[in-house]
Amino acid sequence: MTTKHHADNADSAGTADPAVLAELGRLRESIDNIDAAVVHMLAERFKCTQQVGHLKANHHLPPADPARESRQIARLRELAENAKLDPAFAEKFLNFIIAEVIRHHETIANEKA
Repeated sequence: MTTKHHADNADSAGTADPAVLAELGRLRESIDNIDAAVVHMLAERFKCTQQVGHLKANHHLPPADPARESRQIARLRELAENAKLDPAFAEKFLNFIIAEVIRHHETIANEKA
């Protein structure tokens, strides 16, 4: 059974107010643009971290740098708080990225060994 509120806002049924659908479309277009920007920014970040991985491997430095990682997490948590983003989410996101970067650095180091 569908509630009146749900039926009024349902975009898949095509029964919602055209103004609501237009606003929903506008917001989704912005979300899509932001997602594209995030993907491109991550791609640029990983290009840089790949270069760091090669530099570390060429100079026999370890793939991971726990002190730097701790500073980055603290920095990102502060940025998140200032941006009104959940700092725990920001930390989880950065930890995910850091794990992937370390994996890349280990692969690079193993290829150069």
